[in-house]
Amino acid sequence: MSESTETKTLVADFEEWREVAEEAVKLLQNGEVVALPTETVYGLAADAFNGEAVAKVFAIKERPSFDPLIVHLGKWRDLGKVANVPEEIRDTVTAITKEFWPGPLTLVLPKKEEVSDLVTSGLPTVAVRVSAHEVMREVAKKVGAIAAPSANRFGRMSPTSASAVQAELGGKIPLIIDGGACRDGLESTIIKVEPGEPKPMITILRPGPVSREDLRAFGTVRKAKPGKNEQVEAPGQIESHYAPSAKLVIREKGKSIEKEEGLRYGLLSYKGENYEEDEWDEVEILSPGSGKLAEAAVRLFHCLRKLDESGVDVIVADPVSETGVGVAIMDRLRRASADR
Repeated sequence: MSESTETKTLVADFEEWREVAEEAVKLLQNGEVVALPTETVYGLAADAFNGEAVAKVFAIKERPSFDPLIVHLGKWRDLGKVANVPEEIRDTVTAITKEFWPGPLTLVLPKKEEVSDLVTSGLPTVAVRVSAHEVMREVAKKVGAIAAPSANRFGRMSPTSASAVQAELGGKIPLIIDGGACRDGLESTIIKVEPGEPKPMITILRPGPVSREDLRAFGTVRKAKPGKNEQVEAPGQIESHYAPSAKLVIREKGKSIEKEEGLRYGLLSYKGENYEEDEWDEVEILSPGSGKLAEAAVRLFHCLRKLDESGVDVIVADPVSETGVGVAIMDRLRRASADR
């Protein structure tokens, strides 16, 4: 895709969102790449069965070939188009998808041969979900299946608004569908299901809005150990990811950090407590006053992006409680603070 591509933004409002979705469908069917809203973050979408289009996604994002993509479906019944569900886990997969689809949960399953190795980074499995956002679902139904990682440059913060996509990829793609701010604000939870006794084993490959507590009714839940690049099983597992341009540091609860003279510091505060305004050049608060993890999750990338765009040299992030979606928040902060 040429750097000089004109990027058009169309608003998917209450009355005309189907017509707007159709504009995306036409481009995708012609092998183009477009940005689409989901309930988690905005995705950079291509026809999952068009290898040349999928290659454009990797090129535009500057994404390494070993990092697989999520395939988005329009409805549950389309699962058989891209994945095989082994008999021994079929009942569990059916129960989980009935509970959480459409929604922010991705399953890793054995892939169908029709799915390009480029989509799956050569893995024998495919990551698949059905989005809760009507625009993504409508487009996926019309196209068949959509391969869509987050609509940002590789390793950068995921976009939760159309304007954030424009800031990341403007001039590189022909169309952004503006579906408003993302409801959840964090990428989907990714799991794999394996047979187990007395319950199936559910491994969380990437934490997200669907929490460990949510999944416990369906099996024994465990978290995957952090992997190196060569051990990637699913999107979003690379150690350094979701990062602002500024250096990000997570400070221990109740402790101060030693600041370097001459640098500008921004604070990413959880509830807006325990800080003096004159100590910081910029401050963003995830959940002002209330300390609600769900609100913090929705605002995480938005607040990180605002701090980064303010020009600070260092962003200091307060930790949140690692319960529920707090696990996913801390996962993103740790990856954003990893050496790169």
